[in-house]
Amino acid sequence: MRYSKQREAILNSVLWSLDHPTAEMIYDYVKNDIPNISLSTVYRNLNMLCDANQIKKVIMPNHSERFDKTLEHHNHVYCAKCHHLFDIPSSNNESINKLVEKETGFHIMTYDIVFQGICNSCKK
Repeated sequence: MRYSKQREAILNSVLWSLDHPTAEMIYDYVKNDIPNISLSTVYRNLNMLCDANQIKKVIMPNHSERFDKTLEHHNHVYCAKCHHLFDIPSSNNESINKLVEKETGFHIMTYDIVFQGICNSCKK
């Protein structure tokens, strides 16, 4: 993948993020430094960065995709109230993997799980 100032700014916006930003959030951030960038350019470069395994895409059913800087396998929990996406450590991934293989007969190669609920801050 060839160097691009736009791609570098997009990658850095994901790497510096304290959250799991959407493409629109990244676009709003990057356009401060590169005013002529388009949302389609952001989407195209995010997909290229995912294909190059520099960032990870988190598919959110009924919501915008999010992008993650953490490449190690882990799952997520999504707050339906504040819309924050949190990482879950991967300590139990092997047991989930083996359970699904046993129940379905599938050989699981990879998976992503997003649990939905209400976070502690929103419960108060």
